[in-house]
Amino acid sequence: MNTQNVMTGIMSALLACSGGALLVMQVAESAGLSRSETVTWMFAVYFLGGLLNLVMTFIYKIPYGGAHSITAIAFLASVAAQFSLGELAGGFIMSGLIITVFGFTGLFKKVLYYIPKPLIDALLAGLILNYVVKIVPAVMSMPIVGLLAIFGFFLTGVISRKIPPFMGVLVLGLVGLLSSYTFPGMQHTSFSLPLPVLPSFTIEALVSLAIPISILVISNDIAVALTALKSNGFDPPVNKTIVASGLFSALAGLFAGHAANVGGMMSALCSGDDAGSKDRRVWAAIVSGSLVTLFGLFAWKIIDVIELLPTPFVTMITGFSLVGVLMNSLQSAFSDKNFRFSVLFTFIIAISNRAFFGISTPVWALLLGVVTAKLLGEKEVQSALDTG
Repeated sequence: MNTQNVMTGIMSALLACSGGALLVMQVAESAGLSRSETVTWMFAVYFLGGLLNLVMTFIYKIPYGGAHSITAIAFLASVAAQFSLGELAGGFIMSGLIITVFGFTGLFKKVLYYIPKPLIDALLAGLILNYVVKIVPAVMSMPIVGLLAIFGFFLTGVISRKIPPFMGVLVLGLVGLLSSYTFPGMQHTSFSLPLPVLPSFTIEALVSLAIPISILVISNDIAVALTALKSNGFDPPVNKTIVASGLFSALAGLFAGHAANVGGMMSALCSGDDAGSKDRRVWAAIVSGSLVTLFGLFAWKIIDVIELLPTPFVTMITGFSLVGVLMNSLQSAFSDKNFRFSVLFTFIIAISNRAFFGISTPVWALLLGVVTAKLLGEKEVQSALDTG
């Protein structure tokens, strides 16, 4: 192990444990969950997500990185309040089982044949846009913090294009917060034990939670991770990676965790050149997975720290953490000339964030997009995930 391995592993873990954690807490609050229920959710996605990537790294000697799906939690912000905790747990378990079936059978290519990747990207862009646009009023509420965060975004790009701009936002944003904000006293709460949740399996949860989450996790997390690992010279077992993510996600669902999976950006960091020589990059993944696992174990205390942060700062950091995903999704969705109106309609409906007949917005967005593509004869494409 060397400095490159350690620093890359820390950077990978920070990506999951900063903006991703804030998103989980926001969604838990919108769903009306108690503190103990929020602790259980955080424990599930971080402890099990970190453990999954450690296990995969040790077994296959490949630098897997990840925790949970940020794209899925961004989606949940629009629908979580419609379900009870038991229904959420049931939906998350079903999502994990669907992912597992995809891995065993190779169904993912067939699904993406009927739901083309540009439509999924348009859906994701519409969901995430609601977070990113809130950066502006947040910066106006805390101008010193906001300006420093924006400066950090651009400064990181000037220093090195290999470092995610979000890291500059986080570091300088915290500097601004510490220098200009008076924190309230921390509440010293007692240890909260993560407890299993009694799941409730309903058709609504299957349609509005399980199916959209499983598609988002595979297409925007696992597929990206596998592509990054392959481009960095590794040969990950595709179906086994999907199956493992599905099984751990189903287990996380027992604790009301939405997913525990291999991550795209985190795997890309841990397997890239900045993580050191190829034969030592697994150490970056081990550092990342270990920190993520510890984050989950101490979720009961970390939540106390996060609750001290002012709302505009949380909004700002959350929005900046999703800027890269938004940019990639928009580029992927609207650059494909084979899908024009279907992508546009999917994007518009996703932005609206309105359920109809008890069915969530993302389901309607994908459904109308697919129907529009069929009616207008827009060309179908093959899956982006090469399972060969």
